[in-house]
Amino acid sequence: MKVNRTSALAALWGFAEATVFFIVPDVLLTWIALQNRKRAFVACVWTLGGALLGGTILWFIGNNDPDQARALFSSLPAIDNGMIANVRLQVESDGLIALFVGPFIGTPYKLYALEAGNLEVGLVAFLLISIPARMMRFAFAVLFASAISHVLRKRFQLSAVRVMHVVAWIVFYTGYFLVMSQ
Repeated sequence: MKVNRTSALAALWGFAEATVFFIVPDVLLTWIALQNRKRAFVACVWTLGGALLGGTILWFIGNNDPDQARALFSSLPAIDNGMIANVRLQVESDGLIALFVGPFIGTPYKLYALEAGNLEVGLVAFLLISIPARMMRFAFAVLFASAISHVLRKRFQLSAVRVMHVVAWIVFYTGYFLVMSQ
């Protein structure tokens, strides 16, 4: 697999979002999917690699001293102490299956990584379940964006579809931050 700028950016974004960044890599993946689904799936693999590295670091932090990370995370947009406590309860009660639900309800992966380490869930098990849990959402986003792009590009040029993409993500995040901050 050749490392190009897109792959490197995808890996970096996956790592950043798995640690402290608060905009999902789906933004980049869906952007790529507007024009080339195959390239978007390659970017998914790189994003996953970055996310697993970030998740590993947070697992170790959670396993050793999670309080500073919890304080940092609670200062990020759309994350509060209640969400962090809820993730801890989810991991306690549901185990690693919680990783499949969180990404689809707006709960950041970083919180699951931190609490999995804190609750002494095995690192290998955490990483193995992270692969399908993360990839499922990334692939869904790519397939959705690719399908929408295919339909829209019958009526609009790629540049117009890209503007629609940007507007859609701005609308999404505006709503997300408004809902999650209440």
